[in-house]
Amino acid sequence: MENIKDLPLLLLDNSNMMSVLNEGTFKCYNITFEEAKVILEGHDDDDVLRCFSNQDIETVMFDYLGIARKNFTYKRIRNMRPKQMAIVFKLYTTPSETQPVIQADDGVEAKKIQNIYVYCQCIVRIE
Repeated sequence: MENIKDLPLLLLDNSNMMSVLNEGTFKCYNITFEEAKVILEGHDDDDVLRCFSNQDIETVMFDYLGIARKNFTYKRIRNMRPKQMAIVFKLYTTPSETQPVIQADDGVEAKKIQNIYVYCQCIVRIE
């Protein structure tokens, strides 16, 4: 029987979430950014695996959640193990209802074309 301490916290995104749900029974629920931060801060750096390579997700984690910048180990995971937990950072994009034009730092015009939103979910493999 595996010790819960031997089950690293997995950090997932939209693209790899489904790949870890191959077998087993799972509980999934939405969590706040504050809850995600508390969960992450409760784990040692070597007890967390980053299962995505999306830089935008790392920006959300460190810049918007206020988590101290860390270099979590990257690993591809195909299956979660029983009692293992994951935090999923889900991005979704909607078209912009307004398309304001702004002047970028170098003077070029830039037009807003979409809105990007993020929310967090927690997944636990029950069995």
